[in-house]
Amino acid sequence: MIDVFVPVYNEGENIESLFEEFKKKIKSEFEVLIVYDSDEDNTLPVIEKIRDNYDFKVRLEKNHYGKGANGAFRTGMEAARHEYVVFTMADLSDSIETIDKMKECLDKGYDMVAGSRYMKGGKKIGDSFIKTFLSKCAGIGMHFLIGIPIHDISNGFKMYKKSVVNAITLESNQGFEIGLELTMKTYIEGYRIIEVPAMWQDRTAGESHFKMWKWLPLYLHWCFYAMNRHWLHGEPKKKGRKYE
Repeated sequence: MIDVFVPVYNEGENIESLFEEFKKKIKSEFEVLIVYDSDEDNTLPVIEKIRDNYDFKVRLEKNHYGKGANGAFRTGMEAARHEYVVFTMADLSDSIETIDKMKECLDKGYDMVAGSRYMKGGKKIGDSFIKTFLSKCAGIGMHFLIGIPIHDISNGFKMYKKSVVNAITLESNQGFEIGLELTMKTYIEGYRIIEVPAMWQDRTAGESHFKMWKWLPLYLHWCFYAMNRHWLHGEPKKKGRKYE
């Protein structure tokens, strides 16, 4: 069973289409975990109206760590009831059919699976040139600089083992950079990571809440953290694990 974890902020325009994607494209057993900031969020009445139309269970959890992506991530990981947790956005940007492939990787013993837009078979449609350039440089650069076995470190579309997330101390307290921190620490602390090709497409409805120039210094912080741990401390210690 998979917890499909979706943070929402006024995604009333997208949520029914997202549920239809789940219904059509996920073959594994799953539940949907929706994390929201405010009782006034326009996503909630739409969910209440449509949730009985689907065979999968939909759970609502209010963000109790403070508004925003960081608190939503912490709340969702805490509220997840199953060992496999996949993080996906409500804006229909992620290729939902990839979730079954991610589960297969965890079934084989991997601890984290990244949906990669920058490996062979991956694809990114839309978004600004500068965001794509910086994101691609970061992913491919860290792959060569520290040996992390994925080419896309900034994509939030990842599946985790909850027990692994619980074993890692997370320090981020602001926003989307918590996903990058978790990626870097999962690798540095010796867990098995793999990537699968994924497609990302820019949203067609609603408003993006990712502010590149606000989050860029925080992303760089975790890249420098990983380089320091790798170059100066010789990590990750492989612990008998095989990296691929």
